[in-house]
Amino acid sequence: MKAVVLLSGGLDSYTAGAIARRDGYELYALTIRYGQVHAVEVDAARRVARALGVAAHVELDLDLKAFGGSALVGEGEIPKGRDLDDEGEIPSTYVPARNTIFLSIALGWAEVVGASAIVIGVNALDYSGYPDCRPEFLRGFERLASLGTRSGIAGARLEVLAPLLHMSKAQIIREGVVLNLDYAFTHSCYDPGPNGAPCGDCDSCRLRARGFSEAGVADPLCR
Repeated sequence: MKAVVLLSGGLDSYTAGAIARRDGYELYALTIRYGQVHAVEVDAARRVARALGVAAHVELDLDLKAFGGSALVGEGEIPKGRDLDDEGEIPSTYVPARNTIFLSIALGWAEVVGASAIVIGVNALDYSGYPDCRPEFLRGFERLASLGTRSGIAGARLEVLAPLLHMSKAQIIREGVVLNLDYAFTHSCYDPGPNGAPCGDCDSCRLRARGFSEAGVADPLCR
């Protein structure tokens, strides 16, 4: 079995890829440089790809910065110190339709390599903030794949695997420990310093810190 894994360099995509590998998939890693304001996560994705022993790793340039619409591509400030449990407005770090775009690109590569699955590291913590992390969106994309590809028309089924979908950050980390993953390879921060050090106060840093704390595991990046 083959799967294309969307690999960002964060701990979620690393863990999702490792679960797919454990379940017997040969992995093809796809990392997209979409105009994010820093390249630290791309370096992390390379480390993670090596650790996962992927069959191939494609780094693709797609400049979503040309559209704007998100703090992650330089439009506005990265929010700091937000209430992590706030289920109100979609945060400014939402990149318009990013997962739709990324999954579509992964779908094209999946057809070429004969993959039956795309792996994505979305999880329950993203539901309230990001509409393209919801289970109904993922099922909808599977339907799109069946209608819009040659393999789909021929009857082949492509699954969007989101093994972390109903897991908290702490549960994800505990699963990674079971899989013997080295989270020192990963990067989570939305707004790292010039030397790549995490800011410690953006949503992603704080979710990571809370996850490690609740899991009772030391974050290797904080040693």
